[in-house]
Amino acid sequence: MPVNPPRPVLPPLNGLRAFEAAARLGGFAAAAAELRVTPGAVTQHIRQLEAYFGAELFERHAKGVRLTPLGQLVRPRFTEAFDQLGAAVQVTRAGAASGHVHIATLPSIAQLWLSPRLPAIRAARPGMEISVTALEAPPNLRREPYDLSLFYLADPPPGAITLARDVIFPVAAPAIAEAVADGAPLESFPQLSDSAWPDDWALWSAHAGHAPPTRGPAYSLYALAVEEAVNGAGILIAHAALVARDLGRGALVRLPGPALALDRFLVLSSAHDLTRPGAVSDLAQALVAASKEHGPVET
Repeated sequence: MPVNPPRPVLPPLNGLRAFEAAARLGGFAAAAAELRVTPGAVTQHIRQLEAYFGAELFERHAKGVRLTPLGQLVRPRFTEAFDQLGAAVQVTRAGAASGHVHIATLPSIAQLWLSPRLPAIRAARPGMEISVTALEAPPNLRREPYDLSLFYLADPPPGAITLARDVIFPVAAPAIAEAVADGAPLESFPQLSDSAWPDDWALWSAHAGHAPPTRGPAYSLYALAVEEAVNGAGILIAHAALVARDLGRGALVRLPGPALALDRFLVLSSAHDLTRPGAVSDLAQALVAASKEHGPVET
């Protein structure tokens, strides 16, 4: 009679994922945000995992949690394991849909930088299917199903491609620009701002030696602020890469004053090896070429 003993019960996968994310990010709330679950769910998953092992992985305190010595010991091993799993998933995705490329990017970049360039890129690559997802923060490309990410970053990761430095300066519709050229001060017009970069006016004003900014219309989307500047609603501090099209067609005019180069860059990142031929590297090269359509901004 064959021997067929019961197999040992494996640890809960959701618990392992919750532990790794919380350990890497430093807390249950951050892990919940990355895993798109509630902090309570993360807490429950980790408690189940601790019950499975019969040992605590986190010390709970009034101000948060920290890893126990056991948690510190195993954290890098689980991070490496999930990174390897993510890499395997990415390779499988690329092989299963070789002509499909998924880009994650900031909403303003998607609307103002990427979207105007996609028609020409698609026309030159009729077999390529390009999907775009707008996110407020860069994804973990080792874990999430995106092939490329396009964001403003202060510290580009290894292997990333820097497309342009983030440079800001004031812009307005032609009628306002004409009034400023005739002597009207910038402060006499509404100062438009947005929730994505609320400090633009303060940063540029301090750099240019202008008076501190006054309160003006605010928008939840930078693309909407740009559209309102085109409509003549006031003056906007522009990000050079995002208003190049409107400047080129005369819908916006750069106003007098110095440009300010910020300590961040428009960065194209990928978990794929962009030196290997394929749809992802082909699209990356196309985006690099498209980023050179306009020259650098004088500061």
